[in-house]
Parts: sequence; structure tokens; C-alpha cells
Amino acid sequence: MTLIFRHTPPRQKPSLPMRSPSSSGGSMAAAAGSFSRAAKRLSVEGNIAAGKSTFVGLLRKAFPAWRLTPEPVAKWQEVRATAARQACPSPVFGNLLEMVYREPSRWSYTFQTYSCLSRLKVQLAAQSPRSPEAVLVFERSVYSDRYIFAKNLFEIGHMTEIEWIIYQDWHTFLLQTFGDQLALHGFLYLRAPPEVCFERLRCRSRPEEKEVQLSYLEQLHIQHENWLVKKTTLIHSGALRDVPVLILDVTKDFENDPNEQRKLVGQVKTFMKTLCSDSLPSISTTVCK
Repeated sequence: MTLIFRHTPPRQKPSLPMRSPSSSGGSMAAAAGSFSRAAKRLSVEGNIAAGKSTFVGLLRKAFPAWRLTPEPVAKWQEVRATAARQACPSPVFGNLLEMVYREPSRWSYTFQTYSCLSRLKVQLAAQSPRSPEAVLVFERSVYSDRYIFAKNLFEIGHMTEIEWIIYQDWHTFLLQTFGDQLALHGFLYLRAPPEVCFERLRCRSRPEEKEVQLSYLEQLHIQHENWLVKKTTLIHSGALRDVPVLILDVTKDFENDPNEQRKLVGQVKTFMKTLCSDSLPSISTTVCK
């Protein structure tokens, strides 16, 4: 394991900027002092078919006291009416995941809006940990929704400029409003070559993904590298740039390799020790080889 340090002042506890003391997010500042005593929050990030769900399952077995939340894919596959049900002819509206892959220019903004909302609900719903020492792990986050997927869709022309501006506006507002409740202590980045992810995608044969091309996975790989490794992605918060990142090489088939599983779990344990120490080093990125 190699630790890469940045010569900067000590890292502050993860937090998000507030517009002003009188803004709707101002009340969150009072909770910032208790963040270090709350559950540690981690997000598993990585390309499509990198192995995130398998990795979350591995963590569930290795750390039974942790609370692990899978990506809400089922909600995207079957969009249902809730409060507006009685005003609609049918409570089920279709497979939004399939729709965005089939017609990305038509459905990208709609999908990213709904996917971000579902991620937001998941993270806020997990705010009552079983104990003060609990660890909460999310499969992807509201941050990758914006800085990986929505950003990429805009850059390749599937979201218009005005859609991208509107998306960023309400996304920033939500982050400012919920503040500390959405802050993370660390990212677990599952890194694999796009070609490996593409092969895994073909093997799992998710119907909605049959039109996904290798070039799309290559674009997403670059977005992940720029955001989590090179730190060149323009983001809304300096604090978010300082959140520690554990880079895990998942090129090998760890699902069926006990040795690889032990290796990955060991790296996570070491990473957690740095997060739980009283005086955190100013870590830019933690790279495991």
C-alpha cells in the first residue's frame, strides 16, 4: 500500500459550503461538530460493471456490523407513482434505465434527475446508525451522479447546456441544504480497465445494457480518473477534494478468488484505521498496489 501525501494544512472534517448563515442550509452548521462522532460514511465508486455490487457483498460478509446500501437500480427499472398515483392512469410508468440507454438524448436529464433523487433518499434514510461506531457504505453517491454521469452525458451531447445548468443549480442547492448529512469520510474507488468492465458487463447480461459500447465505458473511466485520482475535475467544494480515496485494483476476478478477496478486505481495514485515527494525515489519495 502506498500513501500519497499532500503538503497542505491539516484536512478539515468533510463538510459542504453554506450560502450564508441565514440560508436554508445554515442550520446544518450546528451539526458539523458532531460529524466526527457520527457513523463513518463511505461510498463505493467505479465504472459500470467494475464489480461494485460484488464488492458490497464482500464487505457485508467481512464487516457484519456495517450498514451497506446497494445502488437503487430497481427503482430505475420500474418507476412508480407515489403521491400522484390517483391522478395517473397507471402506477407503473416503465423502465427508465432502459429508456435512457435506448434514447439518451431524450431521457438523460430525466434519468439523472431521478437517479440523484433516489441516491439522496437512500443516504438520508440511513442517518440513524445502530451505534455511534457504525459504518455506512453506499454504492455510488450523489457526487458521482453529478461529476461522473451527468457531466459525461453533457460533454458527449446527450444533455443540452440549459439542462446541465439546471441540473447543477438544483444539485448544488440540495448539497447546500442538506450539508453535513451528505458529507462522506472516504471513497472506495474500484479501478479496472474499461475492457475488463466491458467483458463483465457482457457476462452479466443485464437487458438494459445490451446497447452499451466500450467507448462509453472508456469515457466513464476517464471521468473517474480525473475526479478521484488526478483531482482535475472542477467541483463545487474544496472540502470534497480533500476526502480520502482508497484506490482498489479490481482487474482480477475477485468474485471467485479468495486470495483477492482477503487482499481487498485487508486494504479496506487499513484504510479505515486512518479514518478512525485521532489525527488524520492530510492524505490526497491512498493507492493500493
